[in-house]
Amino acid sequence: MDNHPTLTLNGRTVSIRGERNLLEVARQAGIDIPTFCYHSELSIYGACRLCLVDIEGRGIVASCSVAPEPGMVVRTHTEEIRELRRISLELLLANHEQSCTTCAASRSCRLQTLCRRLGVEKVRFHRTQKERPVDHSSVSLVRDPNKCILCGDCVRACTEIQNVGAIDFIHRGAETTVGPAFGKNLAEGECVNCGLCATVCPTGALTPKPEIDAVWRDLNDPQKTVVVQVAPAVRVGIGEAFGLEPGSIETGRLVAALKALGFDQVYDTSFAADLTVIEEATEFLQRKAAGERLPQFTSCCPSWVKFAEQFCPEVLPNLSTCRSPQQMFGALARVTLPETLGIDPENLVIVSVMPCTAKKYEAKLPKFQTGGRPDVDHVLTTQELAVMIEEAGLQFRQLEPQSMDMPLGFKTGAGVIFGASGGVTEAVLRFAVEKVTGVRLSRIDFDEVRGEGSVREATISAGNTTLKLAMVHGLRNAHDLADKVARGECDYDLIEVMACPGGCIGGAGQPVPKELQTRAQRTSGLYQADKGLQLHKPQENHLVAHCYQTCLGDVGGHRAHELLHTTHQNRRRINSRGLTVLGQDNNSDKLKVTVCLGTGCFLRGSHSLLNALTERIQQHGLKDRVQVSATFCFEACDRGPNVRMGETSLFRCTLDSAWDAILKELEATPVA
Repeated sequence: MDNHPTLTLNGRTVSIRGERNLLEVARQAGIDIPTFCYHSELSIYGACRLCLVDIEGRGIVASCSVAPEPGMVVRTHTEEIRELRRISLELLLANHEQSCTTCAASRSCRLQTLCRRLGVEKVRFHRTQKERPVDHSSVSLVRDPNKCILCGDCVRACTEIQNVGAIDFIHRGAETTVGPAFGKNLAEGECVNCGLCATVCPTGALTPKPEIDAVWRDLNDPQKTVVVQVAPAVRVGIGEAFGLEPGSIETGRLVAALKALGFDQVYDTSFAADLTVIEEATEFLQRKAAGERLPQFTSCCPSWVKFAEQFCPEVLPNLSTCRSPQQMFGALARVTLPETLGIDPENLVIVSVMPCTAKKYEAKLPKFQTGGRPDVDHVLTTQELAVMIEEAGLQFRQLEPQSMDMPLGFKTGAGVIFGASGGVTEAVLRFAVEKVTGVRLSRIDFDEVRGEGSVREATISAGNTTLKLAMVHGLRNAHDLADKVARGECDYDLIEVMACPGGCIGGAGQPVPKELQTRAQRTSGLYQADKGLQLHKPQENHLVAHCYQTCLGDVGGHRAHELLHTTHQNRRRINSRGLTVLGQDNNSDKLKVTVCLGTGCFLRGSHSLLNALTERIQQHGLKDRVQVSATFCFEACDRGPNVRMGETSLFRCTLDSAWDAILKELEATPVA
C-alpha cells in the first residue's frame, strides 16, 4: 500500500515521493513539462517561464520553484498556459539568430524542439536587439551571443559545477547578455575549455569549435598520410548520433566509417592510455616509496590541468608529470610512424577523435610540439565525426565492422576504461598492486573505485601497503580537495580528477544526452568493452612492451620522459593586457601603467589607488602620454597594492610612489 502523500495532477492522483518541486513530480508521472533553464544537477533558477502550471487557488506559477504539497490540484496544459508558452517562445525567437539550417546545434537544439512541440508557426514580434559579434577567440568553443536566450544554464554550470565563473550575466535591462568579465573574449579569460556550458546550452549560443574543414583538406591532399586516434569514450557515444542506444559499443563500425572517410590508418588512444598507466603508476609508486609529493593528482584531463594552473597552483607539484594519452600518442606517433609507414615526416597528419573540447586546446599548446609542429594536428569531437560521416553519405548502421591498425591500435581493457570516472584509478591499480605484491592479480575488477558519485573514496590493500584513493568529477569538487591537500587536511595517496560529470563519457564533444541515465549507460558500455577483450592490464600489452624496447627505453627513463611527460606552469588568473581605463588608443609610445585589482590588492586599496592615479594624470594633462589599465594578478598578493610600469613592478605601492615613478619614466622619455 502506498502511504505517500498525494496531489491531483490533471485529474489524476499522484504520489509525492520526495521530489523537490512540481516539475519533478510531473516528470515522474510521465508528463514532460517544457523548460529551458531547469537541470536537476543545477540550482533552481526559474528564468524561462515555460514550466508554468495552474494550481487551484493560487493561479499560474513556475512549477520548478514550487514545492509539492498534499492536496494540491494542478493542471499543466490549460489553454491559457499553452498560449503563454507560445508567446514566451515567440519573444525569444524575435531576438534570436534564426540561422537554424546552418547552426552547429541544430540536431540538439532545445528551442527548435519546443517550437515544434508547442506549435509555434510564426513570430508576431519584431527584433529589438542589434547584432553582436561572434566570439571565435577560443580554440575549443564558439560563443554566439545572438543565439543566447538568457536561460542562465551556462552561467550556473560554469560556476556551480566547475567553480570557474568564466562567463556571467553582464550589462543591464535590454542590454543584458552573457559573456566573460571586463568585455574580454573567451580566450582571454579564465575558461578551462571543458565545454560544459555548450553541453547545457539549449540553443547554439555555445558550441564546440569545429575543425572539420581542416581535416577534409588533409584527407583530400594526395601528398598527405592521415592517421587518426580514437579515444575510449567515443566508441560508446558515436552510436547515439545515429539512433543507437547510449552505451552501445561501436568500435568496429567506427573504424569502418573512418576508413571510408579516407583515413589511412586508424589507431586507438587506449594504446597510449596503457602507456599512461605504466608511466603514471611507476611515478606514483616512486612517490609513495619516498613519501614525497603525495597525494599524486592525475593529469590526463586538460581542463583539470589548466584549472589547477590557474586556481590552485600550490598543488602543481602534486600533479603527475605524465602527458595525457592523446599527447603521448601524438609524440610517439610523430617519431615512429614515418619509418613504420615509409613516409616523409612532413607528410604525416595526426588527427584525434575525442569526447572532449579541452583536447583542442591541449593539442595547440606550444609544449606539445615536435620540431615546431604540433604532435596532434587536428582534434575532432564525437559530434564533428558524426557530421563528417553524414556529410560523406555513409549509412553508419549498415557499415561492416573493421579492426584497428597495428601496432598503435592494440590495447588492453585498462586503457579502455580510462573514459569513465574511476577508470584511471582502476587501471593504475591493475598495474600497481601487481607491482607492489609481486603476485599476479586473480581479480582485475576494483569495484571499490566505481560509481556515479561526484566525490568517492576507497582504501585498497596491496600486500603490506595500504592505498587511500579519491575519485572526483566536476572541478568545484576538485578545487575543494586541492584546498584540503594544500592545508594538509587529507591523507590520500592518489586523486583522480575528471572535469566532466561522469568522466570523459560525459565530455562536451559527445552527443548531447537526452536523459540523465545516458552517462551511466556509456560507462557501462566501457566496462563491457573491457570484458570483451582478452587482456585487461597494461603490463600485458606486448606491443607497448615492444615500444619500450625499440623506442622509449626504460619505464620512467630519459627517453620516456622526453616523449611521454611534461611540465605544468602557474597560469593564475587573466593573462591578457587588462582593461584600459585611461588613454585607450593605439599609441605604442605611451607609458603603460597597470594596476592589479585582484582580491589581495583590492583589499589593500588598489581600487582607490587606481582612481586617484588616473585623476592626477588627467589633472596634470598627461593622459596623452600615459595609459592606465586594470588587471589581475601579479602573483604577489601579499605585497599589494601592486603596480606595473613598463617592465618595472612596484610592490606595496602608494599614490606618491606611483606618481614619482611615472614622472621619472616620463623624464627619461622626452616628448618627440
